[in-house]
Amino acid sequence: MSAPRFDRATGPLRGDYVPPPDKSISHRAALFAAMADEPVTVRNYLASLDTRSTLDALLKLGAAVEDDGPGGILIRGVGLHAPLEATGGLLDVGNSGTLMRLLPGWLAGQPGGSWTIDGDESIRRRPVDRIAEPLAAMGAEVAAREGRFPPFTVRGGKLTGITYEMPVPSAQVKSCVLIAGMFAEGSTTVVEASQSRDHTERLLRRARVPFERDGRRSTVAQVDELELEEIVVPADASSAAFIVAAATLVPGSRVVVNDVGLNWTRTGFFRIAERMGAVILGDLEEPGTDTDAEPVGELDVASSKLEGTVVEPEEVPLAIDELTLVALLGAFADGETVVRGAEELRFKESNRIAAVVEGLRGLGAEIEETDDGFVVRGDGSPLRGGTIDSRGDHRLAMLGAVAGLASKEGVEVLDMKAAEVSYPGFELDLAALLG
Repeated sequence: MSAPRFDRATGPLRGDYVPPPDKSISHRAALFAAMADEPVTVRNYLASLDTRSTLDALLKLGAAVEDDGPGGILIRGVGLHAPLEATGGLLDVGNSGTLMRLLPGWLAGQPGGSWTIDGDESIRRRPVDRIAEPLAAMGAEVAAREGRFPPFTVRGGKLTGITYEMPVPSAQVKSCVLIAGMFAEGSTTVVEASQSRDHTERLLRRARVPFERDGRRSTVAQVDELELEEIVVPADASSAAFIVAAATLVPGSRVVVNDVGLNWTRTGFFRIAERMGAVILGDLEEPGTDTDAEPVGELDVASSKLEGTVVEPEEVPLAIDELTLVALLGAFADGETVVRGAEELRFKESNRIAAVVEGLRGLGAEIEETDDGFVVRGDGSPLRGGTIDSRGDHRLAMLGAVAGLASKEGVEVLDMKAAEVSYPGFELDLAALLG
């Protein structure tokens, strides 16, 4: 079957749009519901390959998952301390790096339990030493292939709280340690050099876990049970970012994004795009807001001319999944766009620094790789177009589609199917807005 092609002949994007449910929050909502004693309903749970992997793993551990109306699931959990099933067995995380790094936090607090975690070819290239180190310091054991890669085995133990200063900001590693902290004697503190996504912290508060945040220090204390009510997952800001980028780049576009999550730790891309000249109107949550709620609102986006910008290291964790889109905007902008401090991109589904540089260069962009990011130079005119290989990375597949809509000659995307990992309806949503 031939690869799909996206080109500007389809015209501007117009209309109202609701992104799919938030992937990061869906993972966490399901995991916390499975650790609760009473059944928890999760509304607007994302139906994707990644989030299905989470439900499959929870089923193997003894939780029950039932349909609960359109877009809803009811999770009957096993509690924090009940013996988990499948000890000694294999838990397959598929392509989900989030599940791979969060789940061991729970498993580590189960003395006598042992589980092996594995996934697809992409997962086997993603390091786990950054969760192994703090979990070992707390009293668990993580034995990984070659010391740092999946498959790896988690052996639970009697945990003791620690203070862990993270060498690289990462919401996934932070979440793993905080989850393990619920099982640890004493308190557990995670110190970040810069703020990363805080969905786990907000869920800890909602579940009435003893938790406090002081600047970039997050502290959790041991708890006997979670008290959770219904969780409603907002629409995904990271998925919406691709439509926002397309509406910004394709002349004559005007899109209203509805019901999207506006948590300030997830809207870094929108702030960067606004700085470049993008027209994005909406009530983004004020940076520094400390609450248990996940704010939801609308964004009104129109096409605009762009100028280059510099993304500094402290901005990276709040836009980590959208930095490839910053490269794309930079290729269409006037001037130089630089991203610094983004080494974490080398450990995503693909080496996203190398992949975006190679991919956009093949479409006519002037872009070069640096040790910790990239530099792209534009003159305000569209890219030529061509072919881009997603390398099995869902975000690169969607990047190629957006690039095609705004390019002179269009873009053919190899392995567009990779988008289904996080956004199964991406092509249909694009088609509806292109009308």
